[in-house]
Amino acid sequence: MEGFRPASSTGTLGRHLARRLVEIGVHDVFSVPGDFNLTLLDHLLAEPGLNLIGCCNELNAGYAADGYARARGVGACVVTFTVGGLSVLNAIAGACSENLPVICIVGGPNSNDYGTNRILHHTIGLPDFSQELRCFQTVTCHQAVVNNLEDAHELIDTAISTALKESKPVYISIGCNLSAIPHPTFARDPVPFFLAPKVSNQLGLEAAVEATAAFLNKAVKPVIIGGPKLRVTKSRQAFVELADASGYPIAVMPSGKGLVPEHHPHFIGTYWGAVSSSFCGEIVESADAYVFVGPIFNDYSSVGYSLLIKKEKAIIVEPNRVTIGDGPSFGWVFMADFLSALAKKLKKNSTAVENYHRIFVPHGIPLKSERDEPLRVNVLFKHIQEIITGDSAIIAETGDSWFNCQKLRLPENCGYEFQMQYGSIGWSVGATLGYAQGAKDKRVIAFIGDGSFQVTAQDISTMIRCGQNTIIFLVNNGGYTIEVEIHDGPYNVIKNWNYTGLVDAIHNGEGKCWTTKVRTEEDLTEAIVKATGEHKDSLCFIEVFVHKDDTSKELLEWGSRVSAANSRPPNPQ
Repeated sequence: MEGFRPASSTGTLGRHLARRLVEIGVHDVFSVPGDFNLTLLDHLLAEPGLNLIGCCNELNAGYAADGYARARGVGACVVTFTVGGLSVLNAIAGACSENLPVICIVGGPNSNDYGTNRILHHTIGLPDFSQELRCFQTVTCHQAVVNNLEDAHELIDTAISTALKESKPVYISIGCNLSAIPHPTFARDPVPFFLAPKVSNQLGLEAAVEATAAFLNKAVKPVIIGGPKLRVTKSRQAFVELADASGYPIAVMPSGKGLVPEHHPHFIGTYWGAVSSSFCGEIVESADAYVFVGPIFNDYSSVGYSLLIKKEKAIIVEPNRVTIGDGPSFGWVFMADFLSALAKKLKKNSTAVENYHRIFVPHGIPLKSERDEPLRVNVLFKHIQEIITGDSAIIAETGDSWFNCQKLRLPENCGYEFQMQYGSIGWSVGATLGYAQGAKDKRVIAFIGDGSFQVTAQDISTMIRCGQNTIIFLVNNGGYTIEVEIHDGPYNVIKNWNYTGLVDAIHNGEGKCWTTKVRTEEDLTEAIVKATGEHKDSLCFIEVFVHKDDTSKELLEWGSRVSAANSRPPNPQ
């Protein structure tokens, strides 16, 4: 039989797992070694299609797998039992919140120790090995504890295929003594998965399209707003079909940025309530019908629950359900099927696009800087706008970078990633490492605040080891600016570091890395010329000094509204 290999010393659990990862599209695995996973790491190293990347800590390895999954569709990390597992847990929770299939593999105890009364190291000192598993149950869609070879093949393949089907992380624990033992079930290379596509209920789809088309075709000035769930449903193309066919303006929710084409002639900006792009919020909130495609309405995206959206005017398109105003809801109707079918039934209506162009006034240009004037954030982003292309990818750290990067107009094919639902500061360092490793055709440009950078700075080291040529703009404004605007206190002021000095020390003459400090517009212009010219093959770390109160006007507005939502008094009992 073609492709069949007789049972041999190569037919091991470790080799099967390595081959399976390559087969689903994982070519880089982010790891931190520990005594329970070392033999497994040997097998991953032995796989020619797999590159093992050692990270400085498990949290960053998990963030890197998150970034890799954003670039490639699936990511993987390998850590050791409990001390490694509980350290990576926060990153896996973030991947869960963003619907990213991350395979989290843990080297577990020796299979002989299960069911005994033994106490193992790397545990809290109880003869119970389930603590780590219980922690992962709430942030993964499937868990597999492999402690014997008989069902290992089934457990591993079920876990990995579930991650791909559900687009969520999974947890796989592998007994430390099992990876190298041959077993007949691993005698051949893994057969590629066949993941049956989800097919809409045809009657439900037709009813949903008919009811939605009737609702929209009688509207005067309808709009479409894209949300973050466009990614998990792979509906971006169908969304464009709907935009083209309908003639409606298209906006994007903040957490959906990068999923909606901003070069589209009907694109009107970010809809984010009171902090929307100029003229976009007014067009959306004055519409008599709005189609929200894959939205998440949380306290951040709703600006402290202050959106002026009326349910009776809204059509909400979820990944597998469509709800029309206060009326009917249709289940088992999948987003891409629905958008494509709806596109064929809508009458073209460009009223709202025309209204937008009628009221639109172009953005003001930031004031020209005086010579040697301290750099302002809006001047920084004016220059960033000029250098991004379809070969770029933007990574925006949690904080004011959310608001500043949100205002960038993305060229066609420009990547854009941030973590809005979970909002874990420090996410971007590991995610930048993982994304750059997964998208080698793009140059990553990351914007990281000084406070966030202090949480996860070490894995700059791994970027240099991997030969990445990312440009990192470290925005040094002396603290946790986003938290200052929500609720200020001395805890938001951090110790200032010599950030370029730190990165130079990490570089230590090994690999390609260039650093510089920027205080004025002239410094910035020179730094950008060097980073995109003579240092285009190096990791470029540009420390930008800005005033601690130089924040986007959007953050000021958003912060005060989120603060008001956070400080609501208890309801009377």
